[in-house]
Amino acid sequence: QIHLVESGGGSVQAGGSLRLSCAASRSTASVYYMGWFRQAPGKEREGVAVTSNGAWTDVAESVKGRFTISRDNVKSTVHLQMDSLKPEDTAMYYCAAGGWSCDLRRVGCDYWGQGTQVTVSA
Repeated sequence: QIHLVESGGGSVQAGGSLRLSCAASRSTASVYYMGWFRQAPGKEREGVAVTSNGAWTDVAESVKGRFTISRDNVKSTVHLQMDSLKPEDTAMYYCAAGGWSCDLRRVGCDYWGQGTQVTVSA
């Protein structure tokens, strides 16, 4: 079992930046896939960005060029750098992980954090 804890959410004006962090309760070296997802009120949870232990990443078209996912296996953390934020980025952001998969469609994402709120005002 892996516990994931997100941090770094908050309120920001449009055009601003935030950096989310997700800390795992144990080494993530064996958890091959980790990623970020978000859910706005009344909407389904959607994938934002995912990464593997290697160089593979996949980023949603809606945030491509603005959000960057990175991972530190030594510190068992994964980060989401969010730049040029827009009001439509407002949502609860969740960290997730999976041993054999964890893609933007949430396939294989077995472990989930409690979420951190991001609010972007116009």
